[in-house]
Amino acid sequence: MIPRLQTKYDEHILPLLQKELGRSNRLSLPRLEKIVVNMGVGTAITEKKHLEDAVSALTQITGQKPLVTRARKAIAGFRLREGMPIGCKVTLRSRRMYEFLERLISLAIPRVRDFRGLNPDAFDGRGNYNMGLTEQLVFPELNPDKFPRVQGMSITIVTSVDNDDEARLMLREFGMPFRRDEQKAGAA
Repeated sequence: MIPRLQTKYDEHILPLLQKELGRSNRLSLPRLEKIVVNMGVGTAITEKKHLEDAVSALTQITGQKPLVTRARKAIAGFRLREGMPIGCKVTLRSRRMYEFLERLISLAIPRVRDFRGLNPDAFDGRGNYNMGLTEQLVFPELNPDKFPRVQGMSITIVTSVDNDDEARLMLREFGMPFRRDEQKAGAA
């Protein structure tokens, strides 16, 4: 079964991007390549259970088993040794990527407390968008009783273009709730 967001991309967003960017070749248009979800668990140095909880939460959120990330170098001030497990990450592609993005846009982001829109300037200069969530419980898949400890995560959306403006246009068409320029001008 094809995810709804992928169908929207093929049928609505691609023709709009062709018209907007003035290109007829579909392969030169922006597209999603992957989404990387990362949870850094600094307290895993002393409490191994925190890392297990983060792995369990990330598995439920993404539907894919995460890779446990390890420290690359030792830092004595943090009591960190090289090779210690300190986080977990998942790389989503194709169907799971579109399903995760749809849940992120339609379910998780609206549940963020005091949400005023995503920063439209959080691109890295190469067309990739980065955002952070301060708590994992905005995803409805997680039972708050099972995950009492608040854990944040960072989400990186990797696109096929090197231009931030084209990637921003594509993500806006997907429904990413970016802050508008009018809101910035009205606040000043």
